[in-house]
Amino acid sequence: MTHRFIRTAIICGALTALVPGVVRGDELAKKGSTSYTTDYVFQPTGYNETPGVGRVIALMLFGTTTNTKGEAAFDKMKSKCFAIKVETGGKSNFNGACTMTDADGDAVFSTFDSRELDESQPEMDCGTHFIIGGSGKYKGITGTEPFACIFAGAVPVGKPFADYRVKTPHNVTWEIK
Repeated sequence: MTHRFIRTAIICGALTALVPGVVRGDELAKKGSTSYTTDYVFQPTGYNETPGVGRVIALMLFGTTTNTKGEAAFDKMKSKCFAIKVETGGKSNFNGACTMTDADGDAVFSTFDSRELDESQPEMDCGTHFIIGGSGKYKGITGTEPFACIFAGAVPVGKPFADYRVKTPHNVTWEIK
């Protein structure tokens, strides 16, 4: 019985060492789709306003992703974004760029625009991310990520304007070439 346990442990160890992506489920399909949510803290870093005309707010966004289907793709990644929110003429738009980094240090880079909505997904009514590329296992990745915004309230931090939390569900479709 001890020999069987040792043999099983050696085989599992060898498989983990020789093919870690397969054993751990880290390998990202070359083409696919999934859903994930990022829990963001939006941190306003500055603003400029012309009374009666418009205002621009610079933001940093920090968050962690959770794959809502229980899959490994786009799960437990750290997201950091820089964004600009422009309010003028009774309208508001929001755009910027993000880097999502996984535990291995591999990253996905995307831009986003609140004016770009996917009409086939009306529940994703906050904008669309456009995946531009990546590093490591994400090298060559492109795709789209329509997203929604669920505002969860202010985070008091003693600034002239408060940080706030936003949950952003995403439906991502990607391809790695």
